[in-house]
Amino acid sequence: MLCLMTLNPLALLRAFPGSIAQGMIWGVMALGVYITFRLLDFPDLTVDGSIATGAAVAVMMIRGGVSPVLTLPAAFLAGMLGGLATGLLNTLLGIPGILASILTQISLYSVNLMILGKSNQPVSVDKYPLVASLRYVTEGTTAKKLLFFLGMVAFLLVLVAILYWFFGTELGHAIRATGCNANMARAQGINTGFIKVLALMLSNGLVGLSGGIYAQFQGAADINMGRGAIVIGLAAVIIGEVLFGKFASRRKLAFAFTLTAVILGAVIYYMVYQFVLWLKMPSENMKLFSAVVVAIFLAIPYLKEKRNTKKGVA
Repeated sequence: MLCLMTLNPLALLRAFPGSIAQGMIWGVMALGVYITFRLLDFPDLTVDGSIATGAAVAVMMIRGGVSPVLTLPAAFLAGMLGGLATGLLNTLLGIPGILASILTQISLYSVNLMILGKSNQPVSVDKYPLVASLRYVTEGTTAKKLLFFLGMVAFLLVLVAILYWFFGTELGHAIRATGCNANMARAQGINTGFIKVLALMLSNGLVGLSGGIYAQFQGAADINMGRGAIVIGLAAVIIGEVLFGKFASRRKLAFAFTLTAVILGAVIYYMVYQFVLWLKMPSENMKLFSAVVVAIFLAIPYLKEKRNTKKGVA
C-alpha cells in the first residue's frame, strides 16, 4: 500500500506519449507477424533477427551519409532477404518452417554483427535529421509533438491502405488461400512454394522497416534489439483481435480494420508495458510479463468459446 502511495500519476502521463510512439513503430512489425501467423499460418521466428537487420542497415547507411528517409526502403529490402532465406530453406530444402526460421534467425545474428562492426552503433538526432526520435515526443513544443504523431498516423494509414490493396490482388488472394488450405490452393494451380517465399519476404520486409524506424527512434542499432520481438508481435496481433475483432468483422472494409487493430494492439501493449514499469516492477521480469500477456490473450477466445458451448448445452 505504501508503495502505491509513492507512485506519481503525472510521471505515467508524461511517459505515455513515448510508449504510444513506440507502439506505433512496433505496429509495423506486428503487421509482418500477422501476415505469417494469421494469413500464411507459418511459424516464423525470423522476426527476432530481421528486425535487427533492418535497424543495422539503416543506422550504418545514415552514418555513411545517406538520408534517413532513404534508409527505410533499404531496411525493408534487408528484411525481405531474411524472409527469402527462411522461405528457400523451407520450400527448396524441405526444412520444417519453424526450424528454417530458427536457422535464419541464428545466422542473422552474425550477419548483423558484420553489418554493424560491433555490438552497438549510435545515431544522434543532433547530428542527423532522423525521421523518428524519442526526443521529438519528449522535447519541443506541443505543435512539434502533434506534427510527429500526425505524421506517424498518416504513414500507418498509407501502409494499411497498401496492404489492403495488395491482399485484394491475385497474389494477395493466393497467399490467403495457401495459408487457409495449401492442398486446395495447389489443386487450383497456385505455386504454393513461391507464394510462401513471397509472403515471408513481405512479412520480414515490414519487420525490417520497423527495425529501421525504431533504430532512429531510440538513437542506436543494437545486436540484441530483436530479442523477444516475436513475442511482442504476437501480443499485438492477439490483443488487436481480442479487443477489436468483433468491431472489424462487422464492417465493409473488415480486412483494413483488422490490420488497423493489429497496430492498435501494439500501442495498447506498450501502454500496458509502461504502466507495469510505472508500478516499479523489476525490469528483469518484463519478459515474463510479455509471455503472460500473450498467454492470457491467446486463452481468452478459447475460454469464451468454451463458456458459450456450455451455455448452449445447458
